Amino acid sequence: MKLSGCKFHGITVVVFVMLGINSTSAMTKFNVLNFGANPNGRTDSTDGFLKAWNAACGSADSSFLYVPKGRYLVGSLEFKGQCRSPRVIIRIDGTIVAPLDYGLLGKSANWFSFEGVTGVSITGAGAFDAKGPSLWACKASGSNSCPSGATTLSFTNSNNIRINGLTIGSLAKDLKEEGVQNVTVKKTTFSNTQNGLRIKSWARPSTGFVEGVRFTDSVMRNVQNPIIIDQNYCPRNENCPGQVSGVKIKDIMYTDIRGTSSTPVAIKFDCSTKNPCTGIKLQNVNLTYLNKAAESFCSNVVGKAVDLVRPSSCL
Repeated sequence: MKLSGCKFHGITVVVFVMLGINSTSAMTKFNVLNFGANPNGRTDSTDGFLKAWNAACGSADSSFLYVPKGRYLVGSLEFKGQCRSPRVIIRIDGTIVAPLDYGLLGKSANWFSFEGVTGVSITGAGAFDAKGPSLWACKASGSNSCPSGATTLSFTNSNNIRINGLTIGSLAKDLKEEGVQNVTVKKTTFSNTQNGLRIKSWARPSTGFVEGVRFTDSVMRNVQNPIIIDQNYCPRNENCPGQVSGVKIKDIMYTDIRGTSSTPVAIKFDCSTKNPCTGIKLQNVNLTYLNKAAESFCSNVVGKAVDLVRPSSCL
């Protein structure tokens, strides 16, 4: 799986990738606090995180790397693979915070980069806080000196990756927020998950947007919602009943998506009545349900289907 081109600054498109990983009886635990990381949100913990990763990666047993609650100031990090450990579980219950000076991180290609890893799981109730508003303000000013920004979380040349539970956040949670753009997700496999390729926003007013997203070469195995845009997200019907999403979604492409849905509706585009989704494109999509034809659902969406598309497109 490779996540590339993602500029996650305060709001995100969340991608869950869950693959079966063989369990093992022996597991060695590593806590970033024991390697010098500080949860006060002010002390640079970059070196502590890297040392903890190197220890977990080099273990002969499966490894559990823990980031407890707190705020951790962390700069750009590259986690190298070729690990001795057959499995590394990273649980993040704290908040990873980028430097306030966007120039320190914005000139890097990636913030958290994993290269050539196998059997890595990232889970927990924590969050990545990229401190993006100041960078977006720089770009909005028209200045030519603004850095392009870094990809928050990147996996390259990696296999058997699992990401679940983290917040990089939801669109339209706040009224004034920036957008998400130029996101590429490719060569992914989703097995027995609730969601596959998902974009969601709260059913609330927002200045946010999503555009230029590319999903390509994905395999679905018994996934509840293989392809879904949900702009009526309102958990527990709190703080959003009767409202509509202000997030504008456009230029989203799904190419070479195949596999099985665990529910009859394999493709669902449930967009905002105020700002319908536009520029949605399906190409070479083949999704089935219980070895028979699945269904599509479209609401407030404009787009087109190209080449083979199953289930039959409602665009």
